[in-house]
Amino acid sequence: MRAFTLRVIRICVVAVACALFFLLGWRTHRFVQIFFEHPGILLDQPAVLEAHDAAPKDARIAVVPRITHQIFHNWTHPADTTLPADWAATRQTCLDLHPGWEHKLWTVEDSHDFIANEYSWFLATYDSYGYPVQRIDTLRYFLMRHFSGLYIDLDNGCAANLEPLRYYPVWVTDGGHGALSNNILGAAPDHPFWHLMTDKLRSYAWTYPLPYLTIVYASGQWCLTAMWNKYHGGLAAKQPPLTRISMDGRPGAPPWVFFTHTRGGTWNNWDNRLFGWIGDHLALTALAVLVAVACTLAVLYTIIQTIAKFRRPRGPKYATLI
Repeated sequence: MRAFTLRVIRICVVAVACALFFLLGWRTHRFVQIFFEHPGILLDQPAVLEAHDAAPKDARIAVVPRITHQIFHNWTHPADTTLPADWAATRQTCLDLHPGWEHKLWTVEDSHDFIANEYSWFLATYDSYGYPVQRIDTLRYFLMRHFSGLYIDLDNGCAANLEPLRYYPVWVTDGGHGALSNNILGAAPDHPFWHLMTDKLRSYAWTYPLPYLTIVYASGQWCLTAMWNKYHGGLAAKQPPLTRISMDGRPGAPPWVFFTHTRGGTWNNWDNRLFGWIGDHLALTALAVLVAVACTLAVLYTIIQTIAKFRRPRGPKYATLI
């Protein structure tokens, strides 16, 4: 009876371990997809301009409103809404190129009031974020859902009029390696992607051991990329994919036509460089993870076998005399 009970326990332990291993593998697979090839249509900026210039007048319908959203949260002095000089100059390039557009600059107070009044179900999560940049990350998604238009980070300026980008119902930027970016976004009114993005934010609001992980996966670009993949995974055969606008800054990449970039990195923590290196060496990192997992499993197997060996009942030390 005891042997049977031990066998049942052993089978249950193995079954639970296998289930946990399968779950971990499935979650890891979904997580890894964030960093490789993404669904959607990739367009470089010269191609967007060319398509706009080549199309007959009135042959295309602009779906993104002429609104720009930018966010300035002064984390040291929240009541001070004066932009730093370099960001003010960068923002001015967009104002100058779009005189007939509506331009919104969201401050700490404006942002909190907007979430409290329009999305009160999210306010507790919004207030609970451990890093201020997470409120900026999530606010931009709600702005796209509620107002639509274009969102532009304050460290990105305009090099040309953005009218050619108004013909794509939802677009994000793609740096060409790793996750997608949330630095510049485009939205037609009431698009289901932004509903999915905002509705899922509470389930992603975890605090991880490292600051970078918490910021990018709970609210930032990894979270956006995960939702991008999820949205495309649920599309019916005839539903159109969304658009990725290339913003690859590496040598040899297509040139930027519409945007510029200035001082950023205000949310950087001590682990940003580590994950930056990982992003540039994905294949090597994946190999190192596989080796580490294999070594861990080998060590666990050795320990289990050793314990089992010592727990086996031993025979008599001396042979029985007849």
